[in-house]
Amino acid sequence: MSETKSLDIEVIQQKIKQESEFVDRLLAEVGRVIVGQNMMIQRLLIGLLADGHVLMEGVPGLAKTLTVKTLAQAIDTRFRRLQFTPDLLPADLIGTLIYDPKDQEFKTKKGPIFANIILADEINRSPAKVQSALLEAMQEHTVTIGEHSYPLDDPFLVLATQNPIEQEGTYPLPEAQVDRFMLKLAVEYPTGEEELQIMRRMSGGGTIEVKPVVSPEEIVRARAATAMIYMDQQVERYIVDLVLATRDPAAYGLDDLVDLISYGASPRATICLAKTARAHAFLQRRGFVTPDDVRAMGMDVLRHRVIVTYEAEAEEVTPEDVVRRILDRVEVP
Repeated sequence: MSETKSLDIEVIQQKIKQESEFVDRLLAEVGRVIVGQNMMIQRLLIGLLADGHVLMEGVPGLAKTLTVKTLAQAIDTRFRRLQFTPDLLPADLIGTLIYDPKDQEFKTKKGPIFANIILADEINRSPAKVQSALLEAMQEHTVTIGEHSYPLDDPFLVLATQNPIEQEGTYPLPEAQVDRFMLKLAVEYPTGEEELQIMRRMSGGGTIEVKPVVSPEEIVRARAATAMIYMDQQVERYIVDLVLATRDPAAYGLDDLVDLISYGASPRATICLAKTARAHAFLQRRGFVTPDDVRAMGMDVLRHRVIVTYEAEAEEVTPEDVVRRILDRVEVP
């Protein structure tokens, strides 16, 4: 490594150290309410730092909603919880035009989407029209009401939950929308020790007041610092190799996966993997990305972007199984 590059990384390292001071405050405040689920909390923070939306899938009762709500309360931002139901209309989400007889004109009434952190609870319970309205907000950070487009505030983050076991009355999310989520998390059950703490903390009857300990400005500055984190060309090539292996596994010696993958990940996956690897390095207080950062984020970035064949489904091979094999077998720099 050249002397100039070493100097640059040292400067970045100082910047990261300075801008990441809020992380411990935020984790401590969230930890007053949430027991365990460290992986979910870390991934939500990565979504916040990498400016990407997060889809959380898990059975009911795993504190998905409570975690998002607590995180939003610990950041001094506007938070809205949207309960998605089959009768929800796009206007309930983005707003609508209302006629004012006094002024004899239509006026815009903005919907709950105009907030910083949106919790889309049970997102797969609403029909396609609502999904498409949310899609514009997620991708363009704008909302169209009537003939006018309105920008959404920064930071803007959609954190969505869905229940994998109850399929009655649900609408599968379109592939285009699933791809808009930077990360898809599989939320797991707590350990026995964590469950004991949850029982003691939550069955006492009292509520824990969460205080805002981080400002939106700190998040915006942290995002700028994250984007500065150095990534070596070998790490960049490793990211591209992982994504290309989902499209052409034979080129990487993964012949056993050829008949199992119907569609591989898009270039959006490459971008998301680079962004989230930088955010992962930021949380480790590092000014440079390592292959371990990429591997840590690989599953959550790729699991919803790899579509398996009918043959894979017949053999009970999941997208996670495919991604795991790719991460295990593509050469690490």
